[in-house]
Amino acid sequence: MKIGIIGLGLIGGSLGLSLKNEKLISCVSGLDLNKEHEQKALELGLVHEILTLDEMKKKCDMIFLAIPVEAIIKIVKDLEDIDENTTIIDLGSTKEKIIEAVPEKIRQNFIPAHPMAGTEYSGPQAAFPGLFKDAVVIICDFKESSEKHVKRCVELFSHIGMKIVFMSAKEHDHRTSVISHLPHVISFSLASSVLKKENKKDIIALGGTSFKDMIRIAKSSPVMWSDIFKQNKDNLINAIDMFKKELEDCENLVKNEKWDELKNWMSEARKIREIL
Repeated sequence: MKIGIIGLGLIGGSLGLSLKNEKLISCVSGLDLNKEHEQKALELGLVHEILTLDEMKKKCDMIFLAIPVEAIIKIVKDLEDIDENTTIIDLGSTKEKIIEAVPEKIRQNFIPAHPMAGTEYSGPQAAFPGLFKDAVVIICDFKESSEKHVKRCVELFSHIGMKIVFMSAKEHDHRTSVISHLPHVISFSLASSVLKKENKKDIIALGGTSFKDMIRIAKSSPVMWSDIFKQNKDNLINAIDMFKKELEDCENLVKNEKWDELKNWMSEARKIREIL
């Protein structure tokens, strides 16, 4: 099987490394708008070769879209002439807007997927082969895709050690707004507020483990995450409102010195340990 990967950053590059080790894959081809990324991907061995989009459409059995979600919406229109046997898998962090943009002609070829894996780093140099091992990948609205493309997708994800979950695009966008997108809002907000209030020397000197853990994902790509926030706007606003309510509850308990109630509030929140 011949694989094409559009986007050779953390996700696309790590996917390339994972697939190159699979016996069922004969060739992994790459494409990136950033020519430096293409060259680096070749140097690091993330892909076997670099192709143009037209070459990839003719040669590859499966094409992965590992690019920002707004870029996915644009490029699916250029895939309308794809062969009916070619599987297209998008790896974006939103789903409803992307699915709406897919031309009807290739909807059966198209698999909307979201690997729940990543780090705060970006670019080909951030890629590593174990990124997807034991990670969850969500496949959305699979009944609108051809059975052969779904089976091919499931087989490949299983081979690289991923756990597969099926859900609707609507459900996906709601759940990820709370579990994935909201933490990024909080981290970016915390980083922004600290930078405005504290000098850099104090941040370096006093920033302990808890601060670094909270701030880590604020190092993520603003291009990628602003696109995600744009596409999942309504769900994200609801998630932010939910969080603001909890923050206000905490503020009021501290302000009014309701220490026993504060302790109970923290104890309830601490139950998350039973899940994670």
